[in-house]
Formats: sequence, C-alpha cells, structure tokens
Amino acid sequence: MIPDDDLLRRYAFAETLIGEAGALALGYFQRAGELVVHSKGVQDMASEADLAVEDLIRSRLDAAFPDDAFLGEESGSTGDPDAPGLWVVDPIDGTQPFVSGLPSWCVSIAYVRDGEVAFGLVDAPAIGERFAGSRWTDATRNGVPVKPHPGTSVRDGLTYLGASPRMRADDLTPIFDRLLRAHGMFVCGGSGALGLCDVACGRLVGYLEPHINSWDCLGAVAVLQAAGCRVSDFLSVPGALLNGTSIVAATPPVYDELAAILG
Repeated sequence: MIPDDDLLRRYAFAETLIGEAGALALGYFQRAGELVVHSKGVQDMASEADLAVEDLIRSRLDAAFPDDAFLGEESGSTGDPDAPGLWVVDPIDGTQPFVSGLPSWCVSIAYVRDGEVAFGLVDAPAIGERFAGSRWTDATRNGVPVKPHPGTSVRDGLTYLGASPRMRADDLTPIFDRLLRAHGMFVCGGSGALGLCDVACGRLVGYLEPHINSWDCLGAVAVLQAAGCRVSDFLSVPGALLNGTSIVAATPPVYDELAAILG
C-alpha cells in the first residue's frame, strides 16, 4: 500500500498523541491506589484515568480531524458513522492490572479507513514499550523491526488465551482442554492488545480469545499484520466493530492449529 498525504499526516499525529496519552496514563498509574474506580460489571471497571485519557485522545482528534469518526471504549461512537475514516481507541487496555498496580496495561489507537485497519499503535509506558504497524511499514517495537516466533506448533511456545466475563466458564473450559491436549501452554496478562503485540514480536506463538472488543485489539491487529502474522479477519464479521467477536492470531504455521483449538 502506498499511503496518501492524509494517511501519513494521521499516522504522524497519532505517534505524538499516543505519547501524550501514555504519559498522562502513567501519571495516574503512579498513584493507582488513590484513583476513583467505577464498576461496569463483574471484573469490568473504569477508573478516572480511563476517562481522562480517552477525553484527551478524543478532543485532540476532534480538533485535528473533525471529519473522522471516533469509537472509544468509554465514550462510545461519535461523529458521522459513514465517514471513511474511523479512530478506534482504548484509553487503558488492562484496567484491572492498572488499578492493581501491575504494569501489563497499554494505550491503543487504531485508524480504520474504508473498513480496513490502516495503522495502529500500542503504548505500554509502564514497561517502556511502544508498538507500531501500518499497511505500508514494518512492525516495530520502540522503533526496531520485529518478527514472529519461529515455532511451527503450539508446543513450541506460549499461547495467550484471552478470557472475559462475557464468556461462560463452560465456553472456555473446552478451549483450555484442547490447548493442553495439544501440548500447548498458556499465559494471560490482562491486556489483549499487549498479548497480541507479544505475538507480533515473537514472544508468543499465538493468541486466541472467544470474544474481544474492537478497541481491545485493532491497534495490535495493525502491528500483527505488519509483522507478517496471520490474524482472523475481525472487521469482516457483521457487527464486530461495535459488539466484538472472536480472534485468532499466530505465527503463520501455527494459525490453523490455533483456529481448530478455538473451535
């Protein structure tokens, strides 16, 4: 893909913006014990940090690109739903780790044009890592190109197995069983975007989750695609942008095995 000037301008703007958002989030993280936290359901919450970071991102984007639409975890969808450009944002992916004082959280920004993820950035300031990827660049971590794990089976490395209260235990248990019977081993760090980026940079052989929201994954999907990983076509599923769907991502030789394990 050869990017036009509008895409390049948005990409450069997003690089600066995610740094500002990450710094703001990190300031809240450093006093996590003092934060006001609101429950949105079982094991689902939003802190004042989530709201403040999303407000920063949304207001900056509205001012710079008023014709683009916006979809954020906390504020929902704004702007023209038929706009060709859409920003999809999670101000803090991994709020539970964030408020618990764990570093496995991030800020995620994706830009979708004409129904495809054009680019994405995932910033994890508590661990000093920023991932980036686009349809015209390589995937990078802190500016250095990354590549997938060399493994050819789930038995060759770790798989991130995502879970959320949206899924019943009876839905998840068979997936655990199939992964373990295939001699795979799993991890779960509380942030889908970071888990997916760990696939992109070769730390994990794959990622699977029965249900994930678009703001939790699209920034990382851009990184995965730029790294040469295989990723399920999230946006091709009707309603997935607003309602979420399943996701499988892996080093290419492992993808089909993981898709079968997901079922």
